[in-house]
Amino acid sequence: MTVRFNLTNKTILVTAMLCMLSGILNADEIPWLVKDRLNKSLEGYQATEITLAPIPGWYQGQVGPRLLYISADGRFLMDGQLIDLAARENLTENALMQFRRGVIDGVDQSSMITFNAPEQRHVITVFTDIDCGYCRKLHSAMDDYHKFGISVRYLAYPRAGIGSGSYRLMESAWCADDKASALTNAKRGKQIDSLTCDSPVASHYQIGHDLGVTGTPAILLESGKMLPGFVDAERLYELLERQKTS
Repeated sequence: MTVRFNLTNKTILVTAMLCMLSGILNADEIPWLVKDRLNKSLEGYQATEITLAPIPGWYQGQVGPRLLYISADGRFLMDGQLIDLAARENLTENALMQFRRGVIDGVDQSSMITFNAPEQRHVITVFTDIDCGYCRKLHSAMDDYHKFGISVRYLAYPRAGIGSGSYRLMESAWCADDKASALTNAKRGKQIDSLTCDSPVASHYQIGHDLGVTGTPAILLESGKMLPGFVDAERLYELLERQKTS
């Protein structure tokens, strides 16, 4: 029998942490029904990092870009934000930030196109598309980011998908000898040489999909927090500084 779930976005308010258990469980410690239901909850994804949830009698599992909660008997599934009111913490977002950091840390930095600040204080990772107006706006503000010590690392995310015109243009930039110049020229609407190679564009696109990127630019801070859209340099610097001290 195929089990389907209609997931609704709920906010779960918890007045206090009754227990906090962490760490990935051994496979034989996870009920079969929990694994089965989580694996069927989001088409195209298998659950990873299944752990005991902060709520007694519940498990949590990373399913693609989402963190889902399921009761130990496999009957109830929750898709939403788990808030610890006593600590004033969003436990779901904290877990997702850790997940995003782990994914980005696993990406080969040499596959990114990077614009380093002369006096670096922070590094952001940006999923970008050449044909995206706000991506071009972000790139045109590169000098402003650098003044605040913010380096920018780009991952390719052609919104139109693999094989599209945007994809081919991004591949040309990533295959150029001077990738930074090619990307800058392409974002300025200038013609660049049409090139093909063993590029990371498709891989970057899949990574963005797995992280839940739906539009560009998508900015990942060092903490793992994801910001959708353009953010000006001064505001971004303030956010990065707050994330560093929180």
